Order: sequence, then C-alpha cells, then structure tokens
Amino acid sequence: MMTVADIVGRIGRVARWEPDARGRLAEAALELYAERGYEQTTVADIAGRAGLTERTFFRHYADKREVLFGGPMPELVEAALREAPAGEGALAVGRLAMLAAAGALPPERRPFARKRQAVIDATPALQERELLKLDSFARLIDRALTARGEEPAVSRIVAETSVALFKVAFAAWIDGDGGNDLTTLTEGAFVALGRVSAG
Repeated sequence: MMTVADIVGRIGRVARWEPDARGRLAEAALELYAERGYEQTTVADIAGRAGLTERTFFRHYADKREVLFGGPMPELVEAALREAPAGEGALAVGRLAMLAAAGALPPERRPFARKRQAVIDATPALQERELLKLDSFARLIDRALTARGEEPAVSRIVAETSVALFKVAFAAWIDGDGGNDLTTLTEGAFVALGRVSAG
C-alpha cells in the first residue's frame, strides 16, 4: 500500500518550515491579522512587520490572501492521484490524496495552522475561500476517479467523503494536544469510516 512518504518522495517535495523571508512574511501577516483583522491589514503593514519590502512580499505571494492559501498541498494531492496504483479502489485513492494533503502540514506547522484557522474563522470572505480550496480537492479526486472508470455517482461520493474525513482530522489536529500528527489523524478518520461502513 502506498504511503504518503512514498508520494512525497516521488515528486521530490518535502514540506518544511524554514525561517526565511517567506516564513517571516507569513508569521508577520498572521500576527497582524490577529491584531487588526484581515481586512484592515495591508501588504505594506506585513512587509514592514517582517522587516522586508513590499517588493519582497510580491516575490513570494500574489496578494495578502495567498499567505493563508498558498503552499504545496494542491500539488501533493495531484501527484498522489497520478501515482495511485491502478488496482486501488476508489476510497483508497481518496485516502492517498488526503494523506498527501496531510503531508503538507508536518507537526511543526501546527502553531501556524491554529493561528491561520482563527483568522479564517473570523473572516467570512476567507471562510468562503477555504471552502473553495477544499472543494477543489474534491473535484480533483472526482475527476481522477472518473478517469479510472468509476461511475460518476461513486466518484463524487468518494471525493466528498474523502475531503470530509480530512476536515475532521484537521479539526482534531489543530484542537489537539500534540499527541498525533495530521497524517495519523487522517489515516484514523478513514479507518473509522471503514468501521462504520462495516456495521
């Protein structure tokens, strides 16, 4: 069975948090969003807090929203779907995709993820963007399963279910005490679904 480590290894990406300019900008943005609110914070504010220029900000992010929604997760999901073995069942493919998404958020990223989620929860426009991001993952899974010959209804059900399980795992991860990483919690959510399905 393919693991998330296999997927990440194959595409040569490992999500790591580095204290570089991009990281400094992200931390500065989250501090300001929490202090002033997302709408009241400008790119100039973020760059100034990070001790960098606006030009540097735009080398790393298209706009202030991308501080919250950029990252390797979509690429990891797409790679997992491409690399899923031909014999895998529909839910197993969805599982691989969501384990790949979880792999983009290693344990050291949990403090950032918690702050990020608090900003999103306080900003309706960002809540909508977060839903669109998750829906884009469901669409990727749906298309991949349809291309593998699954019936459209099955593809959509599995896609939506896989994303829902990831959401449950993510919520447990940011609310937890550090005992489990996101990959373990995502795997556990799929195992729990299996138990429920078995009756």
